[in-house]
Amino acid sequence: MKILHLKNYPIFKQLQLEEALLRLDNSNYCIINEGSPPAIVMGISGKADELIDHEKLSASPIPVIKRFSGGGTVVVDQETIFISFLCQKELHDFAPYPEPIMKWTEGIYKEAFNLPDFHLRENDYVIGERKCGGNAQYLRKERWLHHTTFLWSYQTALMDLLLHPKKTPQYREQRSHADFLTCLSEHLPSKVAFIQAFKKILNNHYSAIEISLSEVSSILQIPHRQSTILL
Repeated sequence: MKILHLKNYPIFKQLQLEEALLRLDNSNYCIINEGSPPAIVMGISGKADELIDHEKLSASPIPVIKRFSGGGTVVVDQETIFISFLCQKELHDFAPYPEPIMKWTEGIYKEAFNLPDFHLRENDYVIGERKCGGNAQYLRKERWLHHTTFLWSYQTALMDLLLHPKKTPQYREQRSHADFLTCLSEHLPSKVAFIQAFKKILNNHYSAIEISLSEVSSILQIPHRQSTILL
C-alpha cells in the first residue's frame, strides 16, 4: 500500500487527485491530509439549497464543492484530518461493498485510536454517542474508495453555515451540531501521535511505502471522467 501524506492540501485538489487515482490507477493507496483551507463539501447528490445557509455563506464566503462520491455534507478547515483508502478489491478477503468496507476501516481506526468508546454507528465514526468522523464511498467493478473526514477541532462559525439536514442518522435524535459532534483533540494527545500510530498500524497489516505528491500528480493530466466540481 502506498501512503501519501499531505499537509494543508486544498480539499478540492485532493478530491481531484483521488478521482484520477480511482479511475486511472490500479495501485492501493492511503491518502492522509492534515487540514485544508475552509470549504463546504457536498456529496454528488447533495442539494445546496437544502444543506447550506446561503445568507451566512454570503456574509462569510468559502468555496462550495460537489465531490464525485456519495455521502453527506461537511465543512472542512485546517483542523480537519482527511484519510482516504483507494483499493483493488483483491487486496482484501471481504466483499467490496459499503458495510464490509466500513467494518474493516472501523477495525483499523480502533487500533490506531485505542479508545474503548470509538466505534462505527450507522455510517459515522463516533466516540460514545457523538460523531467524530463522516464517511463517503465510491465503488467500481475492480476498485473502491472510502474517504473519511475526522474532526480534530472545528470552528462553530463555519459549522453554522450548514443547515440541519432533512435526513439525519437516527442516533442524532435532532441534536444540534454542538451536542452531536465531538473533537478528536478532546480524546487524543496530539495529531502527530495519532498519525504515527495510524501509519504503524498500516505497516503492521501491509507492505506500506510512503510516496510524494510529485510521484502521482502527473496522473491529473490524463483525460478521464471528472465529477468533482466547484459550485
